[in-house]
Amino acid sequence: MLPRSPASLHLRSLRWPRGFSSSSVPAAAAKEGADGKIVASVVFERLPVVIPKIHPVVYAFQEFSFRWRQQYRRQYPDDVLGKADARGKGDYQIDYVPAPRITEADKANDRKSLQRALDNKIYLLLYGKTFGAPDGKPVWHFPEKVYENEDSLRLCAESALKSVLGGLDNTYFVGNAPMAHMVTEQKEDSSVSPFKRFFFKSQVIGTTHLDIRRCEDHAWVTKAELLEYFPEHKDLLNKMIIHVR
Repeated sequence: MLPRSPASLHLRSLRWPRGFSSSSVPAAAAKEGADGKIVASVVFERLPVVIPKIHPVVYAFQEFSFRWRQQYRRQYPDDVLGKADARGKGDYQIDYVPAPRITEADKANDRKSLQRALDNKIYLLLYGKTFGAPDGKPVWHFPEKVYENEDSLRLCAESALKSVLGGLDNTYFVGNAPMAHMVTEQKEDSSVSPFKRFFFKSQVIGTTHLDIRRCEDHAWVTKAELLEYFPEHKDLLNKMIIHVR
């Protein structure tokens, strides 16, 4: 039996209809896809400014390791070691005094300041009206925007953050793809249709102050504090925000 030519196979594929035609999609599913909204949300974080404190157990082990290595270190003449201790003369010799790890914002629990929790990541939350809020009341939420006609979800997320900051000069978006997504179902006592929320990560770059606008209130919170604002989404946030200290 002779094999069929590519031309005959192509002609046969044109004659027979394909089983996955769009006309076979149920009308209810098509309507649900048309009515559902997509929201681009931004997890805007400030990275740690100082190195976190070492755990006491780790510190004790490092101290033990140092003392153990000192037993077997090479002995150098005193005149060689003395040169390392000698300090030069001049105005450039300045005694370094580190800044305090606990800032005034920490003492006052000022969550509107970026100068808090310096050894931790902190995230921006806004308080105000947003899409999907029950009865249109103000709630705590990430900077977000309903997708309209942007070329990509990433551009929609950038637009959401830009509307809050007034610009993107001191921001850096980590990648083009979302880091997580969440499906919000329609509640019985709500008129809001089901929608999907896609989360994008962005970071504060090169500044210690940002002018937050277009909201009733805002807060910079750690991950532990973030879970207090959204206890119902604890599992999602723990998977989405991995914080290793």
